[in-house]
Amino acid sequence: MSRRDAAPRFGAVVTAMVTPFDDRGALDLDAAADLARWLADHGSDGLVVSGTTGEGPVLADDEKTALWRAVAEAVTVPVIAGTGTNDTRHSIALTRAATEAGVDAVLLVTPYYNRPSQAGLFDHFAAVAAATDLPVMLYDIPVRSGRRIAAATMLRLAEAAANVVAVKDATGDPAGAARLLARAPEGFELYSGDDSLTLPLLSVGAVGVVSVASHWVGPQLGEMIAAFRRGDVARAREMNAGLVDSYEFESSEEFPNPLPAKAACRALGLAVGQCRQPMGAAPSALDDEARRLLDRLGAPATAGGRVA
Repeated sequence: MSRRDAAPRFGAVVTAMVTPFDDRGALDLDAAADLARWLADHGSDGLVVSGTTGEGPVLADDEKTALWRAVAEAVTVPVIAGTGTNDTRHSIALTRAATEAGVDAVLLVTPYYNRPSQAGLFDHFAAVAAATDLPVMLYDIPVRSGRRIAAATMLRLAEAAANVVAVKDATGDPAGAARLLARAPEGFELYSGDDSLTLPLLSVGAVGVVSVASHWVGPQLGEMIAAFRRGDVARAREMNAGLVDSYEFESSEEFPNPLPAKAACRALGLAVGQCRQPMGAAPSALDDEARRLLDRLGAPATAGGRVA
């Protein structure tokens, strides 16, 4: 069996986990471990910790290290640490810290704001990948970083660095993903970085999704992907149609990610707290919207909230 036909190395549904804070805005490691276990029990094959959804940019380095260790110790599913920044030296230091914390892989976002050239991108990613023996997933999200990783750069990285094994594709360009995968080496995997584009990206060779909506619809996403992989495209389309409300809820101009994801978690009875500034606390209207969404999805109420 070829690697392209094998199960995805990190699983099909990888949740970009929110980071729990307590009522004072302090990192809540116990709640993070509880959330990680809950997600692993509710459809998550793997977890990304301290990514964008996990408010990585507002976590101090020592908080990230403690968070990676707590989550890695709490679950048996793959844990992928978000260690990328727009500073190569800082990214190397965080990657080494994540390696020592016991995670299974690292996620490296395109350096944001300073917008390096493709040569600069290659040198940055190659240097950080060389700092660890762990698998590396690149994170291509030009809407946030201001710079797309060119296909040629990504292919060069995949050939030059044996541990660069995947990309989280949030470019919104399925045609570009198809071109990349047509030329990618055996074993290189593409994950959708946008829930709403998971089904289109599966059709061109994606292996799964790094998801936000999987906080509350993880099993449904897993069923959709499984249906597609076994050739039941009609069932996959049906499942995808039922998830559109969740895709629309998870981020908007008024309520950008991760505000809605944390609201959904609170509606499920999960202790995640509010976001730190600059996102800040969500208005009660968003929590009301989250509860209505879960009602439409049929999530049953429990004494502590809801269960998916």
